[in-house]
Formats: sequence, C-alpha cells, structure tokens
Amino acid sequence: MTLREVAIGQTVTVVKLHGEGAVKRRIMDMGITKGVEIYVRKVAPLGDPIELTVRGYELSLRKADAEMVEVK
Repeated sequence: MTLREVAIGQTVTVVKLHGEGAVKRRIMDMGITKGVEIYVRKVAPLGDPIELTVRGYELSLRKADAEMVEVK
C-alpha cells in the first residue's frame, strides 16, 4: 500500500521509498524515511495535496510524491 491510498485519520509506518535521484532525496529531506510514523490529517478539496503530520510537524505532499512512499 502507498501513502496515497491511506484514509484520513490513519497513522501508518513507512516501509520503503521508491523513486530515484533528486525526487527520493527531496522526500527524505522532508523527514519521510524508513520506519517513521505518518498521520494523514486531511486532503485538499480537489484531492491534491494531502496534509500529513511527520516527526511532529505538518507537511503537504502531492499525491504523485505520496505514491512513491510504501507504508504498512
């Protein structure tokens, strides 16, 4: 399952990051790394982006980028 498929209000744990190069590096720089817990706060009215709580701060992430984050 990817971060894009997670329902609002759920907390998930990152299993693996997909993607390569600069995109993967950017996601890791935001604090999304293997083993970290992510809480899905809400989704924008048109469905993109999604708002997350990661490591105690709020983060907005496009669904295209959320698709690269495998969670359980």
